Amino acid sequence: MGTIKEGARQAVRNCMKVSSKDIVLVVTDTKTKPVAKYIEEESKEITKKVELLNLDDYGKRPLKKLPKEIAEKARNATAVFYMAEQFKGEKESLRKPIIKLATENGRQAHMPGITKELMEEGMCTDYKKVQELSKKVYDIVSKAKTIKVLTKKGTDLTATFSSKIKWLIADGNITNKETKWSNLPDGEVFTCVENINGKVIVDGSLGDYFDKYKVIEKTPLILEIKNSRIIKLECENKKLEKEIKEYIKQDENADRIGEFAIGTNIGLKKLIGNLVQDEKFPGIHIAIGHGYPENTGSDWDSKAHLDVIIQKTTIIVDGKEIMKNGKFII
Repeated sequence: MGTIKEGARQAVRNCMKVSSKDIVLVVTDTKTKPVAKYIEEESKEITKKVELLNLDDYGKRPLKKLPKEIAEKARNATAVFYMAEQFKGEKESLRKPIIKLATENGRQAHMPGITKELMEEGMCTDYKKVQELSKKVYDIVSKAKTIKVLTKKGTDLTATFSSKIKWLIADGNITNKETKWSNLPDGEVFTCVENINGKVIVDGSLGDYFDKYKVIEKTPLILEIKNSRIIKLECENKKLEKEIKEYIKQDENADRIGEFAIGTNIGLKKLIGNLVQDEKFPGIHIAIGHGYPENTGSDWDSKAHLDVIIQKTTIIVDGKEIMKNGKFII
């Protein structure tokens, strides 16, 4: 485990590659400000043009829209760090709009719900190694027609892929990304599936405001998928089961599997119940809903995007194993 200062240094210098010419904006809030200050201080060692703004100064959270002042400064900045607590509804009102503005003239490190723990663990990994592994994985899966995912707990999933839909690398090097932004901590290779079928035992973390349940290893979520749609959903935790069943009704594609991703952050040793970091853990996660059509080129969309993590996966790409029980073998 490293320190917050080391994590901030990685984010500023290695991931965002802030230079003396950059205009840096740090968007934070009261809860995450103690961590965000390290990003501000590290940036100020490189450039004089650094500003930190607190979302809580603009009204009661969750905010219904992006404050005008922050919107203008995000549009004019060349390096934006978004580091704020996650509130239901703010993905649409704050996070998506600020990504769009920040990438008009620059780039953004997206760090929702960032904590001291994430800075000391996920941000202190050796990103050179993450980048090397991500490239290896990408070179294999970007040509894949079929990927099979198995676990000893009963996951048996087969996904097919189209050459018309892009695979993307998110390896911590934000300046080298087509999307001009990425979540930090980083480390994954992802796409949108063409079709996916089988059974999934979700025993890891959950995204999109279900992270309050942390790691659901003792009460796994069981999904049955046919032609990319969830046809059956069960969980011993009936409250969670009910909430997710409601979640996947929000639009016509909210029950459809979109993103298919392989975590490549080999510096992570365990799941901690925070999706921002846990989805980068070596293995597989899929997302119910939105498959990043703006990046992957898939031809459908959804307001839903619920990441679910599967632990200790075996991954077979066109008949060749690249991971065995959670360990890469490439």
